[in-house]
Amino acid sequence: MASIKLKGDTSGEVTIQAPSVAGTTTLNLPATSSTLATQNSLGVRNLIINGDMQIAQRGTSVSGITSSSGNYYTVDRMGAWMTSAGTWTMTQDNDVPSGQGFAKSMKWSCTTANASLSAGSYLHLTHNIEAQNCQVLKFGSSSAESFTLSFWVKSNKTGTYVVEFHHDDASKTLSKTYTIDTADTWEKKTVTVAGNTANAIVNDNGMGLQIWHWLLAGTNFSSGTLHSTWTTRVIANDAAGQTVNLADNTANYINITGVQLEANTTATPFEHRMYSQELAMCQRYLPAFRYNTSSTVIPALTQFNSTTTSRGYITFPVPTRVSVTGITISSASHFILLSYAGGSNTPNAFTMHQGGVNGAGIDVNFGSAVSADTKTGVVAIDNSAGYVYFTGAEL
Repeated sequence: MASIKLKGDTSGEVTIQAPSVAGTTTLNLPATSSTLATQNSLGVRNLIINGDMQIAQRGTSVSGITSSSGNYYTVDRMGAWMTSAGTWTMTQDNDVPSGQGFAKSMKWSCTTANASLSAGSYLHLTHNIEAQNCQVLKFGSSSAESFTLSFWVKSNKTGTYVVEFHHDDASKTLSKTYTIDTADTWEKKTVTVAGNTANAIVNDNGMGLQIWHWLLAGTNFSSGTLHSTWTTRVIANDAAGQTVNLADNTANYINITGVQLEANTTATPFEHRMYSQELAMCQRYLPAFRYNTSSTVIPALTQFNSTTTSRGYITFPVPTRVSVTGITISSASHFILLSYAGGSNTPNAFTMHQGGVNGAGIDVNFGSAVSADTKTGVVAIDNSAGYVYFTGAEL
């Protein structure tokens, strides 16, 4: 027998082909009733950007976090919502599950405890997926795909946690629980969610799906019944079933890596992408430039439009999702203007005067008049702590 062909009730089929060389090839099936998942080897399978936590353009550690409204701190694309939940440090960490191909994880550590949560206390991590990247899920049709979220997690706090999914266009939500079984041990978790056949995800650059990973929840968010199907959000149902308060002790922490969301009813192995691919996808939401070597030149040619201000334009590595609206720098003293005449000047301010999707106009300001022979040049980061990034393109 050369091959076996399995045909579905539509046009799909799977062919099991006999090997073309001598020998035995064994396909091991699950011992119990299960689904043999197939992997799509073409294109991007994982809808999560930076799921292996390897990109951290803003820096690798931020402490003293006491409130957050979807803010991003270190690891790109990984934000948080928080109030009355103690004090936290977020880091890009080197602790990873052994033998899985990961080099980094995201870590949240409690530094000031809140053992008695108020009704309005909450802390959940968030990942936002752009709507046009969600079209593969086919929401709003009879062919809506179920999808599976998988991730590796490690914490000292065992118990039940909640992962919540928000479909923004339809204002619908669905929640699932999972359990950390063993303290201080990396465990792989999966949750599978039925597709939403009733409501489509608009094909645009707005919000498609939000994933909320609850770490603690006051009764305002946990006193109801878990959203088990796609339904209009009831706040009391968001984190129903959450038994863990990760803020109840300063010894508490959680590490997460290998986050993957795929159109499949079974989790497949994590899709490892090249660093350059992951970085470019993150730069769509946050174009950033950091010090690499002495006098790291950033792509900004400037020319003085007054005796104290040099105006120029920075070209972004990739187009951003929407036009940027703000600029964040480490310190003006970390920059210099390298003139074509060979001189240099240190600015006292660095501002954005116009934002776009392909780049931004900047003003490099000096406290006093600059000599004529240094009026045209390029901007460089001249301090190992130096960075500049542009905000407003995040979801």
